[in-house]
Amino acid sequence: MAVNYSAKEEADGHPSGGVGVPGGGAVGGGSGGAVKTRKPDNTAFKQQRLPAWQPILTAGTVLPAFFIIGLIFIPIGIGIFVTSNNIREYEIDYTGTEPSSPCNKCLNVSWDSTPPCTCIINFTLEHSFESNVFMYYGLSNFYQNHRRYVKSRDDSQLNGDNSSLLNPSKECEPYRTNEDKPIAPCGAIANSMFNDTLELYRIDNDTKTPITLIKKGIAWWTDKNVKFRNPTGDGNNLTALFQGTTKPVNWPKPVYMLDTEPDNNGFINEDFIVWMRTAALPTFRKLYRLIERKNNLQPTLQAGKYSLHIGYNYPVHSFDGRKRMILSTISWMGGKNPFLGIAYITVGSICFFLGVVLLIIHHKYGNRNTSADIPN
Repeated sequence: MAVNYSAKEEADGHPSGGVGVPGGGAVGGGSGGAVKTRKPDNTAFKQQRLPAWQPILTAGTVLPAFFIIGLIFIPIGIGIFVTSNNIREYEIDYTGTEPSSPCNKCLNVSWDSTPPCTCIINFTLEHSFESNVFMYYGLSNFYQNHRRYVKSRDDSQLNGDNSSLLNPSKECEPYRTNEDKPIAPCGAIANSMFNDTLELYRIDNDTKTPITLIKKGIAWWTDKNVKFRNPTGDGNNLTALFQGTTKPVNWPKPVYMLDTEPDNNGFINEDFIVWMRTAALPTFRKLYRLIERKNNLQPTLQAGKYSLHIGYNYPVHSFDGRKRMILSTISWMGGKNPFLGIAYITVGSICFFLGVVLLIIHHKYGNRNTSADIPN
């Protein structure tokens, strides 16, 4: 049977009367519901009628932009570079690979060396350190950014969860258990914690005066008060809280003996917290101690002779690593970092140079008649 459509119905794409189908009913039309359509709603967003702005790049807009960027970036870069150079910094490499180094005798030290190897390095500060001084330890060729190394920890255990304390995460393998006891703290990061001891003395007429090194306030506040917590219980008896666990393999003593002060012991020990914040690059430094300025009339560290006493416990020779002690002041922009200032100066100079080149080109060729001369 043939079905005839009107011209209008053919244009609309469906018959007005519908087509019968088995089971009753009709498709498309009649007195049924509204016809579905794919046409977007008549709104400014869906019909793409929103106001738009498209920049037109001309010599009058591009050239001022290059000169403005150059004139802004160059002074900022010079200011940052000068500020960075005004930061006092002194660095001592005490790895001991050189035969003449006082620490050469400790080069092949192991984690459990008894008694620990000690060495003394004397040095001279040519310039005084006026403001607060930050003492860092630095490591080279140590890849804390390795994926398996970064994952080798249990944040629930470090946050004081009692169940994770006795049942650490499998991510800590192979430093999860030792002698059938759970390791606290578990994982490769904690197991490789830096454990050299550094002491600083000032030498006056062959008399050594110890410099007070502050061990608190070196960790981030959020780490100290949020991410790291000791297990719940009697906070004054950490031995009981960590009962049933064992120390990491490379540690000389358990975690509850890291310090004598209760608010700096266990998982909330600041040296431990600083180490657990892994570095992004294989050469890095971490804050070790603070030297506060006591008298505004005198510098924190006067120019003169000093002595660094090192408890050499951390082996780095096996992976060709290096160890350093850094003394540094800071500024409003942080520690010494000339790269940012150089980057600003470089970008500003390039923009200014390009602005001059484009200005010359525009002045020489911009006024020419671009229409072609058609010969008769």
